Amino acid sequence: MENKEILIDSLKRDLQIELAEKISYEKIKEKLSTYVNYLITHDFQQLVMLLYKIDVSENKLRNMLQENKNEDAGNMIAQLIIERQLQKIKTRKEFSQKRNDDNSEEKW
Repeated sequence: MENKEILIDSLKRDLQIELAEKISYEKIKEKLSTYVNYLITHDFQQLVMLLYKIDVSENKLRNMLQENKNEDAGNMIAQLIIERQLQKIKTRKEFSQKRNDDNSEEKW
């Protein structure tokens, strides 16, 4: 499974958001941005819980919002969510590969 497919699955699971199976990164970000903007105006507490669950860096988010006050907050938050999810995917793959390498070595 490629990273984009894993990303789509994780966003569907973690955010309960509908995404097509074949969708570009730009469309993912656009759809996610719309969802985040909805949460900002209608259920901010839910957004905070999702960001905590996904483990988006609070400091990184705060800095980005302060440095880009005239930008769309939903778009910036969507970008951070995608970056964090891709970072987790990469880490899991690396850990999985390391475990497979360790298991192939002779044990004492």
